[in-house]
Amino acid sequence: MFISYAYAADAVPTDLMSFLPFIIIFVLFYFMLIRPQMKQAKAHKLMIDSLKKDDEIVTNGGLLGKVVKIKDQYVTVEIAASTQIHIQKQSVITLLPKGTIKSI
Repeated sequence: MFISYAYAADAVPTDLMSFLPFIIIFVLFYFMLIRPQMKQAKAHKLMIDSLKKDDEIVTNGGLLGKVVKIKDQYVTVEIAASTQIHIQKQSVITLLPKGTIKSI
């Protein structure tokens, strides 16, 4: 009885306006954090799927080597003459241009 209809109708947009900063923050997080991370993960997966024999790679640990054999989850990498190690495919960070290891 003491509250007029005009005051009650004005309260609805105010409630919506209180959520506007949260909506803006979520949109900013999406475009500045979530979307670029998804794009980078997609590019990494594409690079992992395109690995082939004799590619030169860098691992998470910083090892440079040449791919000798590829299996489902693992890659055999030659890091020195007659020295081969087995690593997970996901630990490959970068695919190097051919001839990089010889130039180092």
